[in-house]
Amino acid sequence: MRAMQLQSLDGPDALELVEIPAPVPVAGEVLIAVQAAGVSFVDLLMSRGQYQEKLAPPETPGVEVAGTVLQAPDDAGLAVGDAVVAYMLKGGFAAQAVAAASLTYPLPLGFDMAQGAAYILNYQTAYFGLLRRGRLRAGETVLVHGAAGGLGSALVQVAQGAGARVIALVRSEPKARIARAAGAQDVLVAGEDWLGAVKALAPEGVDLVADPVGGDLAADTVRVLRPEGRYLVLGFAAGGIPAVPFNRLLLRNVDVVGAGWGAFQRHDNTMTGESDRGLRAMVDAGHVRPLVGRIYPLARARQALVDLDEGRAAGKLVLQL
Repeated sequence: MRAMQLQSLDGPDALELVEIPAPVPVAGEVLIAVQAAGVSFVDLLMSRGQYQEKLAPPETPGVEVAGTVLQAPDDAGLAVGDAVVAYMLKGGFAAQAVAAASLTYPLPLGFDMAQGAAYILNYQTAYFGLLRRGRLRAGETVLVHGAAGGLGSALVQVAQGAGARVIALVRSEPKARIARAAGAQDVLVAGEDWLGAVKALAPEGVDLVADPVGGDLAADTVRVLRPEGRYLVLGFAAGGIPAVPFNRLLLRNVDVVGAGWGAFQRHDNTMTGESDRGLRAMVDAGHVRPLVGRIYPLARARQALVDLDEGRAAGKLVLQL
């Protein structure tokens, strides 16, 4: 079968299109004919050996797919030919992939395969981060950094589905259009006085900051939290891991909360099912619908990762097989 295989841990340039044997599922796994694969920062970090789960080249990256079932355990509630979405630790950038049955779910009604590939990692992360780790409640105000990206746009939609008001922060006007399309009520382009603009929209402070970006805005963002607000750390798309002065946490009486969905679902494997049920209710209510950005053929996976790395992603990037 065709696969984009990582030949070394030297980043996207180490990917090559190759022919490899199809995977063989073991007990508890589903074999999927992949029609679309999501492109994520997890894949980018894995290509450089910078993620907590290490690949041992030559190996195939890819952690989220949409496709149809080729083989499934009898007790999985899935049949051959069913359209599904799935998360796995590796192997998604290929014509076939295997995933644990517990991390394989029916394709949401009305989604195409590209939207399915954009769904499971970002929306599970957003739901887990906002509602479980961030303790988001209806009526609260959320500031979302990087609101035009795959995870950022998911955070916007899930926060709104939970009854929150969303202020989206992006880096450019084209990205502002994506954040508006995701449903953000207020969209700001980060400029010289972005802090003042946030404070004008939320004079008492925001209840929750959802930040998948990190970088140079993080330390100042603490200033827009209301007392007992929460700063939700979801990743470091900007590349650097920020340092927040502890005195600002002390003086403002705010929390910094980490949300690592991948690590937590290995700690508590019931969490993903709970999140899936909550997300499907948001899909049915019209709040959740993934924004797919550029779609690439499998052979251009290298370029997709480079575009993600260089900040050219608007919406979720997807590979199509």
